[in-house]
Amino acid sequence: MRRLTAIQGVPAAPRRGTLSGVKIYADRFPVALRQLLTDLLVVVWVYAAIRFALWVHDLVQKLAVPGQKLEGAGGGLADNLAEAGGKVGRVPLVGDELTAPFERAAEAARAVADAGRDQQELVGQLALALAIAVLVFPLALVLFGWLPLRVRWMRRAASAKALATAPAGRDLLALRALVGQPLRKLTRIDPDVAEAWRRGDDATVDALAALELRRLGLRGGR
Repeated sequence: MRRLTAIQGVPAAPRRGTLSGVKIYADRFPVALRQLLTDLLVVVWVYAAIRFALWVHDLVQKLAVPGQKLEGAGGGLADNLAEAGGKVGRVPLVGDELTAPFERAAEAARAVADAGRDQQELVGQLALALAIAVLVFPLALVLFGWLPLRVRWMRRAASAKALATAPAGRDLLALRALVGQPLRKLTRIDPDVAEAWRRGDDATVDALAALELRRLGLRGGR
């Protein structure tokens, strides 16, 4: 049986489909195409979710229009009443008495303007909350569904590619194939594939390692 030895890390130049040594896409076209299409669908999904959330935000914000009108009308009326009260206040002897009704009316108009402003703030908070609520589900699918699977494949592919360049690493890949690959694929390599692996048969080890790499969409290291 071939003895498994420690593998010394050897830095390698980034290959096609890699970034700083991290494997991003598979080597084999069908797998790489599927990954690329999935990534594009995820980008479109996120973009559509953001656009929909913005649409919901803008739609709810339209409920603030009455509040804007109340604020504008109340503020304008309060200013006009205050100005009129100031002019009336200049009337000799009775100016102060005549000013009081205008001041009370101006205060009431300011209260209307404040109510309109509060309504706008409430609608703005509601619009933001609904937009975030709309984004939670689609972004959660990406962050907790697609992304972990994608990162796990990248880590596995990078490790497998590094192992494929060393004899001991190919033994490990072959052992993993023996454990995880279907029996029908193993028996195609050799009817007694386990015994051939224990003997250290190079052809069997290479075939098993290639089988495991193919499962990840990678080509052999040799």
